[in-house]
Amino acid sequence: MTSYTMSASVAAPYDETVAQVRERLAEQGFGVLTEIDVRATMKTKLDVDVAPQVILGACRPQLAHQAMTAVPSIAALLPCNVVVREVGEGRTLVEAVDPDSMVVLAGSEAQDDVAADAIRDVAREAKERLTAALAALTPRSEEN
Repeated sequence: MTSYTMSASVAAPYDETVAQVRERLAEQGFGVLTEIDVRATMKTKLDVDVAPQVILGACRPQLAHQAMTAVPSIAALLPCNVVVREVGEGRTLVEAVDPDSMVVLAGSEAQDDVAADAIRDVAREAKERLTAALAALTPRSEEN
């Protein structure tokens, strides 16, 4: 984990983990607005082979609206990126932008204490929901 991400390591194959991340995000009220297949993009643009990796742009509309109402420029930091990356056979890493980092970046844009408090509240709830989604990721069943 870096200072700007939250992460979970999953003992499951990449494709299975991507599907599970989508499910866990949905359970927490996030939709996936964008998807970037990093492996395909690197191959197409640079003819470079990299491990399977996808960047999912996750958004909980209620939180995005609250944040943009308080500080319109925060839209540049949305949606929340969630990266799913194969790190070994049967092992996948999931990383999400820590919403607290948005508070730091947007803090100077808040025009007053009310806006700053609103951003902190949005970040707190987003972090709780993303943390719950990451914690709910489970390794594949041994029966499969």
